[in-house]
Amino acid sequence: MKAYLELSKPRIALMVALTTWLGWALAGGAATPALPVVILGAALAAAACGALNQRLERVEDGIMNRTKNRPLPTGRVTPDAALAFGLVLAVLGTVMVWAAGGGLAASLTAATIVLYVGIYTPLKKFTPQTTWIGAAAGATSPLIGWAAAGGPMDARAATLFAIQFLWQIPHFLALFWIYREDYAKAGFKVMPVVHPDGGTTAIQIAIHSFTLLPATLAPALVGMARPSYALGALAVSGSFLLLGLRASWTMTVVDNRRLFLASLMYLPAIFVLLLIGGV
Repeated sequence: MKAYLELSKPRIALMVALTTWLGWALAGGAATPALPVVILGAALAAAACGALNQRLERVEDGIMNRTKNRPLPTGRVTPDAALAFGLVLAVLGTVMVWAAGGGLAASLTAATIVLYVGIYTPLKKFTPQTTWIGAAAGATSPLIGWAAAGGPMDARAATLFAIQFLWQIPHFLALFWIYREDYAKAGFKVMPVVHPDGGTTAIQIAIHSFTLLPATLAPALVGMARPSYALGALAVSGSFLLLGLRASWTMTVVDNRRLFLASLMYLPAIFVLLLIGGV
């Protein structure tokens, strides 16, 4: 049981559950019996992505030090069992979202699985541009909750997507830089591997740390949050920007690790501010 829990990447599934609920709440959705079904369905879909991703990358995971103890490289779960587990979760999660949240939310859920498992995962061996594809797949969870609650796909929904999308770029690039030797051994063409001098990675960290700041202020401009939210968001995003600029300037492991750890706290802080300061 523990091995299958690891296979589902529970921390990511939990984040998806929380951000799905956030989208529902910000769209004005009521606390109906449909809400926990949508949340659980989105979390199961995220768990499916984690399981199927590990099924496809089982050889590479066994090469990398940071992933060599995962269930598939250690033999605690067989490849066929992981595939079956992931497919069941994918179907079950999508059906649950469809039943409780409607066709649009279910379509977003299915598209996320296809984008992450069918496009992002295999292309990681060929191009560093997959970082942006993976970020797009990782930014749909608020939209699933938003759509399930009946919210229109307007500027407010786009703002939620943009915040979560842009946040992931410095988050993942910092991680890729820290473990660039591991990724190189496994044959992943992430940016620090393709451009080992770090210049391109530094530029992208700086650019996305910059663009994240106006994106987090946007909810106050599109009628999703009060001006008080913008003040808190400015403080949080400004602090994150400074860390991003420092990491991009020095490109040391210490500064990139600091940026990565800060990114883990950044998104919850922004979304809590949105919930508190929403209109």
